[in-house]
Amino acid sequence: MKDNTRGAILMMASTAAFTVNDSLMKMLYTEVTLFQAMFFRGLGASAIFLVLAWQKKAFTLPKGKDLPKVILRTLAEIGAGFFFLTSLKKMPLANATAILQSLPLVMTLVGALFLGEKVGFRRILAVILGLLGVIIIVRPGAEGFTIYSLLAFTAVICLTLRDTATRMMSFSIPSVTVALAGSLGVTVFSGFGAVFEGGWHSLSPRAGLLFGGVIVLLVFGYLSNVLTMRCGELSFVAPFRYTSLFWAILLGFLFFGELPDLLTLIGAGLVVVTGVITLGGLKGRVKRSLR
Repeated sequence: MKDNTRGAILMMASTAAFTVNDSLMKMLYTEVTLFQAMFFRGLGASAIFLVLAWQKKAFTLPKGKDLPKVILRTLAEIGAGFFFLTSLKKMPLANATAILQSLPLVMTLVGALFLGEKVGFRRILAVILGLLGVIIIVRPGAEGFTIYSLLAFTAVICLTLRDTATRMMSFSIPSVTVALAGSLGVTVFSGFGAVFEGGWHSLSPRAGLLFGGVIVLLVFGYLSNVLTMRCGELSFVAPFRYTSLFWAILLGFLFFGELPDLLTLIGAGLVVVTGVITLGGLKGRVKRSLR
């Protein structure tokens, strides 16, 4: 399997895991506070990462030039989690997820400007068309565009820093170690936040089950995200993040009764077209591939 193919598959798996995780977190907000939800999911994920790292003998401390990159990635992970989950608490799942779809355009530009990747005109055009679909969905200036939308865009900046730092790390650091550092950072940050947020709430059996699903999905999403950023061209793999939008629309309708309107569906369709064309070029089955 080629690196670009592997990266695309991992990206789609990662975004699906994170989107389902987000829907479960949104359900948990009815019983626990933001920081408490972040703390419990981070604590469970960190425990699993510790076991995985022990089994793989992957307790490798970053050294030299990798150390600041791991620190930057961890701080960006904390910021992305906080800003996005805060916006998710007040926004429809599909809207919050749609804003995150501006990330592929940013990542493509980062790959071209700072990582020396060759980005053809057609690939840039495909990403821009996908972004246009996202703008149709969000519709800046509408009533749904609030301060929480800006928080979601701040999360995009944090995610850009996170993925770029991951991409620039050497392969001497195991992926599970990188994921563990990010998970521990979020856990410590949210633990301090929970202390000042107003105490802890007891968990119901329902909340316990939801947290179980959140933790498993978070671990899978973390690991697949790290692996994604370490194979294939960043500018090629990034557009496959768009697939999370359709999970968000489906889950938003099934769990929260958030039915997309016509413009949202048109925007989503535009995003689908760009993703399918890119995938066709990857497999070599479309002559006009986006390379």
